Amino acid sequence: MQQLLNGVVVGSVYALFALGFTLLFGVNHIMNMAHGSVFMWGAFAGLYAVTMLDAPIYVALLIGMLAGGLVSVALDVFAFRPLRRRNAPEFSAIVSSIGADLVLLAIAQKVSNTAVMRFPFDAFPVVVYTVFGLRIQLLQLVIIGLVVAMVFGLVWYLYRTTFGQRIRSVAYSEQTSRLLGINPGPVNMQVFLISGALAGMAGVLIGLVFNSVHFAMGEPLLLRAFVIIILGGLGSIPGALIAGLAIGIVQTLAVAYVSSGVAEAVVFVALFIVILVKPTGLFGRSTAAMRIQRA
Repeated sequence: MQQLLNGVVVGSVYALFALGFTLLFGVNHIMNMAHGSVFMWGAFAGLYAVTMLDAPIYVALLIGMLAGGLVSVALDVFAFRPLRRRNAPEFSAIVSSIGADLVLLAIAQKVSNTAVMRFPFDAFPVVVYTVFGLRIQLLQLVIIGLVVAMVFGLVWYLYRTTFGQRIRSVAYSEQTSRLLGINPGPVNMQVFLISGALAGMAGVLIGLVFNSVHFAMGEPLLLRAFVIIILGGLGSIPGALIAGLAIGIVQTLAVAYVSSGVAEAVVFVALFIVILVKPTGLFGRSTAAMRIQRA
């Protein structure tokens, strides 16, 4: 049960990171290969807010979200928007995001001098509750609560607000949204801002959980995000949430009882099986079904 709890906590952060990734794919139909660097810069911003500005952790969390959102918007402005204006193929966006990712990694490597940095010991209060022999940390409860709040907030924003209706309209078709009087430019910027903010929050939380922040911390998580959105279904928010939790639990149990190398293998074996049984993912729909629903 202790390892199961640890898996839920880690999986919650995985899901938070993957939510922004799948949101970008669902709206803009692009694979943002620089999303891991956005996550990393959010963690850097939160860490520097604590160590240099002596900010409390909740302020550092907000600063990490803001930094992630701004870096993501900058990616949209410099790496993706020029391609959208020229109606470039999706592969061009992937190549552009890889180049942007390398730039962000190089800057972070220079700034941090390739060092592994850590949050101060008192950055978050160490409080442990014992319930039926299960040790539950206050940090774990806060992480689960924040992820649940962000997921419900995102769903409410997308399906209960005017801005969310515009986002869903642009996701359906940019040409159709223009006919309805919606300018896709600000909507796309809004999506990148939300996606980056989610990644920035995930970066600070992961930095707190493992007390480790370094320039390459986002790359392994990007690979896991690929697995999560494929398992859950491309563009599916519930799928990203459930797949993220499942991968976090499976990895934690495998590391605890087998080995870390086997943990990665188990995840990709599960991905292989799901693709064979249901190529669209657990919550994905086939293109034909989506066309029937739209009709």
